[in-house]
Amino acid sequence: MADIHFGTDGWRARIAEDYTFDNVRRAAQGFARYLAAHGRSGADVVIGYDKRFAAEHFAAAAAEVMVGNGFRVWLTDSAAPTPVISYSIVERGAAAGINVTASHNPPWDLGFKVRDEHGAAVAPDGLREIEALLPPVEDLKQGVFEEAREKERIVIWDPAPAYLAHIGKLVDVEPIKDAGLSILVEPMWGNGSGWFPRILGGGKTQVTEIHCVRNPLFPEMTRPEPIPPNVDVGLEKTVELGADVCLILDGDADRMGIGDENGTFVNQLQVYGLLAYYLLEVRGERGAIVKTLSTTSMLEKLGEMYDVPVYQTGVGFKYVGPKVLETDAIIGGEESGGYAFRGSVPERDGILGNLYFLDLMVRTGKSPAQLLAHLYDILGASYYYDRVDTRFPSEKRPEARARLDAARPETLAGMRVTDIVTLDGYKYVLEGNKGWLLIRFSGTEPIIRVYCETTDESKVQPLLDEGLQLAGLA
Repeated sequence: MADIHFGTDGWRARIAEDYTFDNVRRAAQGFARYLAAHGRSGADVVIGYDKRFAAEHFAAAAAEVMVGNGFRVWLTDSAAPTPVISYSIVERGAAAGINVTASHNPPWDLGFKVRDEHGAAVAPDGLREIEALLPPVEDLKQGVFEEAREKERIVIWDPAPAYLAHIGKLVDVEPIKDAGLSILVEPMWGNGSGWFPRILGGGKTQVTEIHCVRNPLFPEMTRPEPIPPNVDVGLEKTVELGADVCLILDGDADRMGIGDENGTFVNQLQVYGLLAYYLLEVRGERGAIVKTLSTTSMLEKLGEMYDVPVYQTGVGFKYVGPKVLETDAIIGGEESGGYAFRGSVPERDGILGNLYFLDLMVRTGKSPAQLLAHLYDILGASYYYDRVDTRFPSEKRPEARARLDAARPETLAGMRVTDIVTLDGYKYVLEGNKGWLLIRFSGTEPIIRVYCETTDESKVQPLLDEGLQLAGLA
C-alpha cells in the first residue's frame, strides 16, 4: 500500500508503480471522507482528466468511489483543461472537484488533484486532513459505473460551452479575430488542443496548431512543461511560419508560455510582468497582486508604480489560491507559468492568460519583443532569470536542509545578502533590489531547484553556481 502524499499540487506518482487503480480509489475515498467531515455528504463533485495513459479509466475509478460514498458525479465527456474543470465546479454548484492529471510531469507519471467549491486548490491544512483519512483498500466504498450512470449518479457532460461563455465575458475576442495575426499554438500533446482554433476561428487571424493529438509519450520534448527545451520545436516553427506569436500551453493547459515573433522564448517571469502591466495599465484595473516567492521582483516595482499591494506566498496554488480569494487580487501567479485572474476562479488558466496576452498585443499594437522592451523601459531596468533542476533523492533532504540552515552567506556573486527568507526553501535577497537566489525542494518530484533573478545579466551564472555550492550540488 503506497504512501500517498499531496505535495505542491496534488499527489503524483509513476503509473503502475505507485499510481495504481487501488491507490487512486484510496485517494478518492480519503477525499470523500474529508468532504463528509465538512458537511458536504451527498453533494455534487466534478471529475475531469488529461490525455495521459489511461487517465479516463482512473477518473472513472475515482467516480465509482465518490458515488459509493453518496456523491453525485459530473464527469467530463473527454479530456478537459484544468481551468475548465475548475470553472465547472463553480458553474455546476459542486462541493469539490477531482482532476486526474500530472500536469507537466514526465510521461510515466499521473496525478490526482483536488479542488474546493471555489475551484481552487485545497489549502495545506485540508490536504493534510485528506492524507490522514486515506483508508486501506479493504475499507473502500464504491459503486458500479454503468449502474450509476443509469441512475444519473454519474452524469457525463460537456463542460466547454459554459467555460467559453465565461471567458467571453472577460475578454472581447472579436478584435483579436479581426487583427489579422498569425498565431502558432503549441498545446504540447495535451488538453489545450483545439481550443484556440475554436475561440479565434472565423476571422482574419490565422491559428496553426502543432502537437495537437493525443500522444502520452510526448514526442519532441522531454515532458509537457512550457519551457525550453520542451518548446524548442514550437519556437522553430514560429520562425518558419513567420508567425506573430507562439502561444504555449502545458499538458493540462493551466500553465502558459510565450514565444515572440523571432522565435525567442519569453520566460515565465517576463510573462507575469507583462500580464500585470496589462491589467494595471491597459485595462486600468486596481487590486492586489499575489506572487510566489519564486517569481519576479518586477511585480513589487509595478506595485509601487501603481500603488497596489503585492503579497508573497509559498510555492504552489494551494498557497496562491486562498490568498487570491482573501485579497480579491487582480492576478495571482507563480514561476512555473501559472496565473489566475480576478473575475474567474482562483486557479491557473493558460487559455485565459494567452487570450489576455493577445489582447495586450492588439490593444497596444506591439509585438511580444516590443512589449518586453517597453516594460523594461517603464521599470528602468532589464531582468534576467534562470533555473537549474537537479535530481535529488528524498532521503537526502534532511542532510541538505541542515546544510542550508547552517549557511549564512554574507555575499553572493559579489552582492551583499540583505535578507534570508525561509517561507518555502531558502531565498537570499540581494542589496539594492539587484535580485535574489532561491534554493528549494520540489513538492511534486524528487528534485532540488536553484533559481535566480537579477538586473545584471553577468551575475546569473555566478549566482546559480554559488547556489549549487550552497546546496552541496557542486
